[in-house]
Amino acid sequence: MQVIILAGGYGTRLSEETSVIPKPMIEIGGYPLIWHLMKGFSHWGLNDFVIALGYKGHVIKQYFMMYPQLQADLHVDLAAGRVNTLKQSDENWSIDLVDTGTDTLTGGRLKRLADQIKGTFIFTYGDGLSDVDIKALLAFHKSHGKLATVTAVKPKQRFGVLKLDSEGQVKTFAEKPEENEDRINGGFFVLEPQVLDYIAGDDTSWEREPCERLAADGQLMAYAHEGYWQCVDTLHELRLLRDMWNKGQAGWKNW
Repeated sequence: MQVIILAGGYGTRLSEETSVIPKPMIEIGGYPLIWHLMKGFSHWGLNDFVIALGYKGHVIKQYFMMYPQLQADLHVDLAAGRVNTLKQSDENWSIDLVDTGTDTLTGGRLKRLADQIKGTFIFTYGDGLSDVDIKALLAFHKSHGKLATVTAVKPKQRFGVLKLDSEGQVKTFAEKPEENEDRINGGFFVLEPQVLDYIAGDDTSWEREPCERLAADGQLMAYAHEGYWQCVDTLHELRLLRDMWNKGQAGWKNW
């Protein structure tokens, strides 16, 4: 099964990092975000990737073009001008790197990949890490027979939560409570090729008209994920993930 990863946005809220590289190339523990994401899928036996490029896509191309050498042990004979590989990379990945336009929106990027899509596929963002049980996610999608499944997650509260009575008196005060009943789009979609018919073109945001119409048509189901999930939108979130990795506590690491 193919895994399609969005990797073309500008990442403006992380401009300190993304002024020179695309957001999926921001490093955690010496490896880019997209590597962490792909390692997670590979753990479940999914090694066929299509990466939708846009902003600074050449950086991602260069990384994967050099990946076999960067991850292998090498013998370099400068006199003879030869480089021999002593130990190959462990990854068994097949990667299509496709330019989907600099300013194309998320739905438009998916639409542009129509020729690459072979059947039921996974679709996700290049800046969200999770320990989603992909086997269970796929089984859930197959069980309901609809066109689309979204992984629904409970994000940690970023701010304190106040509960007030009708007169404005604070009844409870919880600073960044762990429990949050509201679920949000966590990516990790499982989709049938027919969802492409819901996308008009480059100016279509996947999260707006297509998902709204799929929901209205009764074709969108939610897989409730109770485990780890974290997007990387701010420097605070990036530092949090780097700290977790350095401490050996990376909640998304399943390999």
